[in-house]
Amino acid sequence: MSLIFIGDIHQNWAEVKAGLSSLPAPPKAAVLLGDIECTQPLDVVAAPLLDHGVMVYWIHGNHDYDTGAEMWANLADPERNPLTAAGALHMRVVDIDGVRVAGLGGIFLPLVWSGHAPPRLRRRDQLAAYLAATRPQLDTAGVVALTHFLAATAIWPEDVDALSSQKADVLVTHEAPSSHPNGVRVLDDLARAMGASLVVHGHHHITSHAKSDDGLRVLGVGDTWAVDLNGNVVWRGRKRDRPLPRPGDGWVVQSIAA
Repeated sequence: MSLIFIGDIHQNWAEVKAGLSSLPAPPKAAVLLGDIECTQPLDVVAAPLLDHGVMVYWIHGNHDYDTGAEMWANLADPERNPLTAAGALHMRVVDIDGVRVAGLGGIFLPLVWSGHAPPRLRRRDQLAAYLAATRPQLDTAGVVALTHFLAATAIWPEDVDALSSQKADVLVTHEAPSSHPNGVRVLDDLARAMGASLVVHGHHHITSHAKSDDGLRVLGVGDTWAVDLNGNVVWRGRKRDRPLPRPGDGWVVQSIAA
């Protein structure tokens, strides 16, 4: 077991520590699927993994900016995280033990792009003019804060376009593709454009396995749960009384959380 995927941790590192302790040997690498919520630098809070020699890779989710720029810096600032900075997967394709893994963090935010309609903005350099026209009540500090938040956490068309020209075996996202009823088909299309046969996502706090008519596989990973590349549960995390999502058109979904 060389690579595992861990769903939204939401500061519940005790669950990760317990999961690791249940294994006969730790994995070589772990991909964190966002919503980590770093109240301290990731190098500090990820000690349960790092202390076992596990390489930590990560993308961000919609809650990684909850308390503002300081929480974001605890996750994303390389100077605060010399151990985990190289594991940032957003907008990258990284070879992890022979598997090409691509990352796209964040979620669709309607102010930029809902994912279900044409985007309002395609590039971050359009933000200043857009906010000046649509948010004239904001003072300079407000514009700076909103700009940084949207630039950091939204899914942007320019990022999807840039990733689509690369190749990967696995695409990891926080947002779900259309296998989930609240997911977005843009991510299906991105995975196919990249030649990926598997998408792994968090966000919805349920562990599930879906397969499309053309063979694309999707693993949803529950909060603090861990799964491997084949969809096997490595450990069970927090218990959620949530129903298995209704499959989107062209998908068959089965639970792997039993």
